[in-house]
Amino acid sequence: MRPFYQGKALRHGRYSAAGNVYMITAVTACRHPVFADFLHGRSAIKAIRDSDRRGFSTTYAFVVMPDHLHWLFQLEAEETLSRVVQRVKSQTTREIRRQPGTVVQVWQAGFHDHAMRDEDSLIQAARYIAANPLRVGLCRSVRDYPHWDCIWM
Repeated sequence: MRPFYQGKALRHGRYSAAGNVYMITAVTACRHPVFADFLHGRSAIKAIRDSDRRGFSTTYAFVVMPDHLHWLFQLEAEETLSRVVQRVKSQTTREIRRQPGTVVQVWQAGFHDHAMRDEDSLIQAARYIAANPLRVGLCRSVRDYPHWDCIWM
Protein backbone atom coordinates (compact mmCIF):
# COMPACT_ATOMS: atom_id res chain seq x y z
CA MET A 1 0.00 0.00 0.00
CA ARG A 2 1.30 3.47 -0.90
CA PRO A 3 1.79 5.85 2.01
CA PHE A 4 -0.52 8.86 2.14
CA TYR A 5 1.50 12.08 2.17
CA GLN A 6 0.03 15.35 3.21
CA GLY A 7 1.28 18.89 3.77
CA LYS A 8 4.94 19.18 4.76
CA ALA A 9 5.67 15.51 3.97
CA LEU A 10 5.07 16.30 0.29
CA ARG A 11 8.05 18.69 0.32
CA HIS A 12 10.52 16.04 1.49
CA GLY A 13 13.13 15.69 -1.24
CA ARG A 14 11.64 18.41 -3.45
CA TYR A 15 14.15 19.98 -5.79
CA SER A 16 13.38 23.26 -7.49
CA ALA A 17 15.42 24.56 -10.42
CA ALA A 18 14.74 27.38 -12.83
CA GLY A 19 14.41 26.11 -16.38
CA ASN A 20 13.09 22.69 -15.33
CA VAL A 21 9.63 21.56 -16.37
CA TYR A 22 7.31 20.23 -13.68
CA MET A 23 3.91 18.60 -13.59
CA ILE A 24 2.12 19.43 -10.37
CA THR A 25 -1.13 18.18 -8.93
CA ALA A 26 -2.91 20.26 -6.30
CA VAL A 27 -6.07 18.94 -4.64
CA THR A 28 -8.99 20.81 -3.13
CA ALA A 29 -9.69 20.53 0.60
CA CYS A 30 -11.48 17.24 1.36
CA ARG A 31 -11.73 16.72 -2.41
CA HIS A 32 -14.69 19.10 -2.43
CA PRO A 33 -15.64 19.84 -6.08
CA VAL A 34 -14.88 23.56 -5.78
CA PHE A 35 -14.13 23.95 -9.47
CA ALA A 36 -17.41 22.39 -10.60
CA ASP A 37 -18.56 26.02 -10.33
CA PHE A 38 -17.59 27.58 -13.67
CA LEU A 39 -16.42 30.90 -12.18
CA HIS A 40 -14.29 29.15 -9.58
CA GLY A 41 -12.59 27.15 -12.33
CA ARG A 42 -11.91 30.33 -14.26
CA SER A 43 -10.32 31.81 -11.11
CA ALA A 44 -7.71 29.04 -11.11
CA ILE A 45 -7.01 29.60 -14.80
CA LYS A 46 -6.66 33.32 -14.23
CA ALA A 47 -4.05 32.64 -11.51
CA ILE A 48 -2.07 30.35 -13.83
CA ARG A 49 -2.13 32.94 -16.62
CA ASP A 50 -1.05 35.62 -14.14
CA SER A 51 1.92 33.48 -13.07
CA ASP A 52 3.01 33.28 -16.71
CA ARG A 53 2.42 36.99 -17.31
CA ARG A 54 4.53 37.89 -14.28
CA GLY A 55 7.42 35.69 -15.49
CA PHE A 56 7.25 33.02 -12.76
CA SER A 57 6.23 30.20 -15.11
CA THR A 58 5.71 29.21 -18.73
CA THR A 59 2.67 26.99 -19.01
CA TYR A 60 2.60 24.06 -21.42
CA ALA A 61 -0.67 22.45 -20.31
CA PHE A 62 -3.22 22.51 -17.51
CA VAL A 63 -6.60 21.14 -16.59
CA VAL A 64 -8.78 22.34 -13.74
CA MET A 65 -10.87 19.38 -12.64
CA PRO A 66 -13.75 19.72 -10.16
CA ASP A 67 -11.53 18.71 -7.22
CA HIS A 68 -7.94 19.15 -8.40
CA LEU A 69 -5.54 20.90 -10.75
CA HIS A 70 -2.90 19.40 -13.06
CA TRP A 71 -0.40 21.96 -14.33
CA LEU A 72 2.60 21.36 -16.60
CA PHE A 73 4.96 24.31 -16.69
CA GLN A 74 8.54 25.47 -16.90
CA LEU A 75 9.78 27.16 -13.76
CA GLU A 76 11.36 30.50 -14.52
CA ALA A 77 14.21 32.15 -12.61
CA GLU A 78 12.19 34.42 -10.32
CA GLU A 79 10.76 31.97 -7.76
CA THR A 80 11.00 28.46 -6.31
CA LEU A 81 8.56 25.73 -7.35
CA SER A 82 6.82 25.84 -3.97
CA ARG A 83 6.44 29.61 -4.10
CA VAL A 84 4.98 29.58 -7.63
CA VAL A 85 2.40 26.94 -6.71
CA GLN A 86 1.62 28.72 -3.44
CA ARG A 87 1.09 31.97 -5.34
CA VAL A 88 -1.36 30.33 -7.78
CA LYS A 89 -3.26 28.63 -4.96
CA SER A 90 -3.44 31.85 -2.91
CA GLN A 91 -4.60 33.96 -5.83
CA THR A 92 -7.25 31.38 -6.69
CA THR A 93 -8.52 31.36 -3.11
CA ARG A 94 -8.69 35.16 -2.91
CA GLU A 95 -10.59 35.35 -6.19
CA ILE A 96 -13.08 32.65 -5.14
CA ARG A 97 -13.72 34.33 -1.79
CA ARG A 98 -14.74 37.50 -3.65
CA GLN A 99 -17.52 35.59 -5.41
CA PRO A 100 -20.94 34.88 -3.89
CA GLY A 101 -21.28 31.46 -2.22
CA THR A 102 -17.74 31.51 -0.84
CA VAL A 103 -15.95 28.28 0.06
CA VAL A 104 -14.01 28.65 3.31
CA GLN A 105 -11.02 26.45 2.44
CA VAL A 106 -10.25 25.86 -1.23
CA TRP A 107 -7.01 23.83 -1.27
CA GLN A 108 -5.54 20.91 0.61
CA ALA A 109 -2.10 21.78 1.99
CA GLY A 110 0.85 20.90 -0.24
CA PHE A 111 0.99 19.51 -3.76
CA HIS A 112 2.55 16.65 -5.69
CA ASP A 113 5.24 17.43 -8.24
CA HIS A 114 7.08 15.46 -10.89
CA ALA A 115 10.06 16.84 -12.79
CA MET A 116 9.98 16.07 -16.51
CA ARG A 117 13.19 14.43 -17.68
CA ASP A 118 12.88 14.52 -21.46
CA GLU A 119 10.69 15.71 -24.30
CA ASP A 120 8.86 12.36 -24.59
CA SER A 121 7.75 12.48 -20.95
CA LEU A 122 6.71 16.11 -21.44
CA ILE A 123 4.41 15.21 -24.33
CA GLN A 124 3.01 12.19 -22.46
CA ALA A 125 2.25 14.40 -19.45
CA ALA A 126 0.52 16.98 -21.66
CA ARG A 127 -1.64 14.24 -23.22
CA TYR A 128 -2.48 12.86 -19.79
CA ILE A 129 -3.53 16.33 -18.60
CA ALA A 130 -5.64 17.10 -21.67
CA ALA A 131 -7.41 13.74 -21.56
CA ASN A 132 -8.20 13.84 -17.84
CA PRO A 133 -11.82 15.11 -18.24
CA LEU A 134 -12.46 12.34 -20.81
CA ARG A 135 -11.08 9.59 -18.55
CA VAL A 136 -13.38 10.50 -15.68
CA GLY A 137 -16.45 11.01 -17.88
CA LEU A 138 -16.87 14.77 -17.53
CA CYS A 139 -17.22 15.19 -21.30
CA ARG A 140 -17.34 13.21 -24.53
CA SER A 141 -14.80 15.40 -26.29
CA VAL A 142 -12.06 17.46 -24.70
CA ARG A 143 -13.31 20.37 -26.82
CA ASP A 144 -16.45 20.37 -24.67
CA TYR A 145 -14.55 20.83 -21.40
CA PRO A 146 -13.99 24.53 -20.58
CA HIS A 147 -11.08 24.41 -18.11
CA TRP A 148 -7.99 23.20 -19.92
CA ASP A 149 -5.33 24.30 -22.36
CA CYS A 150 -2.27 22.80 -24.02
CA ILE A 151 0.20 24.53 -26.31
CA TRP A 152 0.31 21.49 -28.60
CA MET A 153 -3.44 21.24 -29.24
